[in-house]
Amino acid sequence: MRRRKLSLWEATSIAVGIIIGAIIFSILGIGAQVAGRDLPLAFTLSSFAAYFVAYNYAKLGSRFVSNAGPIEFILQGLGDNELTGTLAFLMWMSYVVSLSLFANAFSGYFLALIGMERSAFLFDLVETMVVITFTALNFFGSKAVGRTESFIVLGKLLVLGIFVFGGLWFIKPGYVMPQFDAGHLMGAVYAATIFFLSYTGFGLITNASEDIENPKKNVPRAICLSLLIVTAVYISIAIVAVGNLPIQELVKAKEYALAEAAKPFLGSLGFAFISIGALFSTSSATNATIYGELI
Repeated sequence: MRRRKLSLWEATSIAVGIIIGAIIFSILGIGAQVAGRDLPLAFTLSSFAAYFVAYNYAKLGSRFVSNAGPIEFILQGLGDNELTGTLAFLMWMSYVVSLSLFANAFSGYFLALIGMERSAFLFDLVETMVVITFTALNFFGSKAVGRTESFIVLGKLLVLGIFVFGGLWFIKPGYVMPQFDAGHLMGAVYAATIFFLSYTGFGLITNASEDIENPKKNVPRAICLSLLIVTAVYISIAIVAVGNLPIQELVKAKEYALAEAAKPFLGSLGFAFISIGALFSTSSATNATIYGELI
């Protein structure tokens, strides 16, 4: 039977799913602490740097169609040797570490949302169940993963979109005025290096290139589309977060800064609303990461 391929949007969804994972919910406050009111600038700089790396991925991905992804690029350049094998192992381990972080974040938000005690046993139970669920989904094939990812990503973007468009009406212009002195600019650069790591999920598209329709055209397109979507989302969220709360309040609530930024226009429902968004985000990131490990 002919294996069904991923469409352009499904491939893009996989990248968006892993890029907008738990990071925007967990380290936004840390970024505010480092960059201050220049937080939107920090996201802009990290996006700009990501485009340079993405350009190379797009060019190589359109030429070398292989589910080995970046390892195939290294193999073509360095050959099949111990160094290539070591890098392949390290890449696989990075997926394992990322998966554990996403599952842990899902468990934390899920238990908090339903009001259950956050014991070690319940944490482990929820983490195990979410990994088993998305691992089982992967055995139904790339098309099932792609369709599921599309729906989850749409849900995530809907939640974040409501946060952005709702929060825009409450922005205080004085809060979002950037500070261009040397100290604050360096803070924006430091924060950009932290956020840059969250953009690298677009590389997963090259890992799925053999399963994508017309990969020589759609792999570069999916990489570019995923970065455009993520850049717009990240910068918009940063503007709304900084524009709704003084920096010191964002920093004080750095573990749940996004939920705190939602309070001016969502009130007490803000935490539940953002927690639902976090569940969508961690689910899609978990799904995409497991897919990257199994293909």
